[in-house]
Formats: sequence, structure tokens, C-alpha cells
Amino acid sequence: MSSPSKRRDMDVMKLMMSDYAVETINDGINEFYVEFHGPKESLYEGGVWKIHVELPDAYPYKSPSIGFLNKIYHPNVDEMSGSVCLDVINQSWSPMFDLLNVFEVFLPQLLLYPNPSDPLNGDAASLMMKDKKQYEDKVKEYCQLYAKKENITKTVPEDSDGDVSDGDISEGESTSSEDNVAGVADP
Repeated sequence: MSSPSKRRDMDVMKLMMSDYAVETINDGINEFYVEFHGPKESLYEGGVWKIHVELPDAYPYKSPSIGFLNKIYHPNVDEMSGSVCLDVINQSWSPMFDLLNVFEVFLPQLLLYPNPSDPLNGDAASLMMKDKKQYEDKVKEYCQLYAKKENITKTVPEDSDGDVSDGDISEGESTSSEDNVAGVADP
């Protein structure tokens, strides 16, 4: 491959031509969403997640940034941010890997074989080690509540600037000033 940009273009096109639904952001190929289904014969089977992918300028020499947008209960996924703790993406990435590897191998393996000894979600890791049945029930509960097709259509505001409109709030959630991020001035 003669340049990282050609490789990026080729990898994104391969992903778009595969069985994955890919939604570009701002008509570019550096940032997009991928519809990801839980692996068969796993606790996550039947779940659907919207994955945010951001490709750095140095891709494929530098790994993509991967994050779950709708909630997932997993020791190696931060429940609030959706960040993924996966060595092959975070530390041992190689230009030999491509985006299809992420969605066909790395993420399914993460969901099939969680690593509670290196957690981003300490509660999930602790529960997995202490009470496997309760952990499995909680994973299934999260799949029922947050990992349905209708959940992935309302996880990101249209304008993507972080503002929350009335249509982005689920029943029971509020936007009181107590929920605002520190440092944001009141109008």
C-alpha cells in the first residue's frame, strides 16, 4: 500500500461492503458508526450496539478509536463512556490488522472472553468473579434494556455537538442543571 490514506479508504470500503451497516459522520471516512451484533452463543447474542469508530491520520500504523454508544455491561467496557479495554486495539495494534478484524474477531472475542483482571467497569468485573449467575443476569438485562435495534437510532444527537435536544432524552431522564458538566455557564 503506497499511503495510509489509500489503505484507510480501502479498509472503510471493505467494511461498508461487508455485512455491517456503516454510517459516516459528516460524509467523511475518518469517523463513522458501525452496527455491531452480539456474537452467537454468547450472553450478548441478540444485542445490537452502535460503535463509534474514529481513524487517526496515521491509520493503519496507529489503531482506531473504538467505543460503544449504547450501554453494555462488560468488565472491559467503561459503562459511562463506552471505551473499550482491548490490548490488540490499545497496545499491540499492527498495520497487518484492518477494520474487519476489529468487528469480526476482536470485538466478538472481547464479548465472548471478558477479562475481569483488567477492568474498565470494576462493578462488572467484581460481580463476574463473585457471582457468575448474577453477572450473567445483569448482562442479559442490559441487552434487553439498551441493546435493541431501536436503541441504536437514538444514541447520538443529529448535530453531534454534544447538545441534548428533547428528542434525545429517554423517559425518566432529566436535563436539570445539576446534571450539567462543570464549567458550563448557565444561560
